[in-house]
Amino acid sequence: MEDPHPGDTWTYEISDEISGKVTDRRTDTITDVSPAEIAVRSSKGMEREKAGFNLYDRNWNAKTTDVMKFAPHSGLGVVQPLTVGATWNFKVDQTNTEKGFSWKWSGQSKVTGEEKLTTKAGTFDTFKIETNYTFFPVKNPGRKSEAVLQTWYAPAIDHWVLRKTVIRTEQMVRVNSKVELVSYGRKN
Repeated sequence: MEDPHPGDTWTYEISDEISGKVTDRRTDTITDVSPAEIAVRSSKGMEREKAGFNLYDRNWNAKTTDVMKFAPHSGLGVVQPLTVGATWNFKVDQTNTEKGFSWKWSGQSKVTGEEKLTTKAGTFDTFKIETNYTFFPVKNPGRKSEAVLQTWYAPAIDHWVLRKTVIRTEQMVRVNSKVELVSYGRKN
């Protein structure tokens, strides 16, 4: 895929790996692109009844996701150029602009390999990126959570085709999810 354009879409199935069930479906559609940012409408639900709005930098780091604001960004994007062994660190201030809650994150991502990966959307040459980060609410810094995110990013479609997330709080698993690409496309 070339540079991102309005109308580019990626549809994902979201699975709860604890229960083994598909829990949702999400379609991300680019609505606007500037030299520094990519605006995305995110429709969730099997019937796309819930819509949100996300703003990313050009490395797919979230800057805002609905009511969440990330400063300088989420740190969960893809730093180019990708090479096996490359690492990058991030520190994030996250704020819920509606309710006023804040969190602090810090972590590191590492490109651990190149893999050919098949999803319902097809077979892709990908870079596997492993991200480990911790986060805690500013009002309760003792309640630390740890997250492990595995991302398989396909340069040919400028997006991830699979993401797995495990989050532990107080060493207990709270989230174990998978987001898998089922289709993608470009507006004609």
